[in-house]
Amino acid sequence: MKKSIKLELSEARHMAAAALKKAAEIGVPETVCIVDDGGYPLVLERMDGARVTGPQIAWNKAFTAAGHKRSTHLFNQMPNGPALPGNEAFGIQWSFEGRFAVFVGGFPIVVDDEVVGGVGLSGGNGEQDTHCGVAALHALQELLTNHRVLVAADIKK
Repeated sequence: MKKSIKLELSEARHMAAAALKKAAEIGVPETVCIVDDGGYPLVLERMDGARVTGPQIAWNKAFTAAGHKRSTHLFNQMPNGPALPGNEAFGIQWSFEGRFAVFVGGFPIVVDDEVVGGVGLSGGNGEQDTHCGVAALHALQELLTNHRVLVAADIKK
């Protein structure tokens, strides 16, 4: 049997804090969701002033990134994004009762080449959500000194 790495609550909280700190620095009210490898929330926080729709959107992005092991924006990236019209996964965004997010702001959490969860952001534009998501991944990398954490915007595992 394979031994699995599991994301712990303290690590998820550390990631969320880093994402929200970055959001405050760039002046955008964000919602962040950190999920486990099954797509279930470990941490879900909405900043004061963030949209009321943010929690569901952030969760959907984190769920998608963890479950499909890729950054959510890669589904619609030209020219070969699989969710683009005419491509193999066109319509996938209607899967899981519409919870499958195919736009920017969701990133898988990859530790030692294994997807252990996902991080989703909602509240800013694509660039702002990406900065906050990468900040969360970077914070995990700094915390887990004995592991390899993939810190990138474009992740396809």
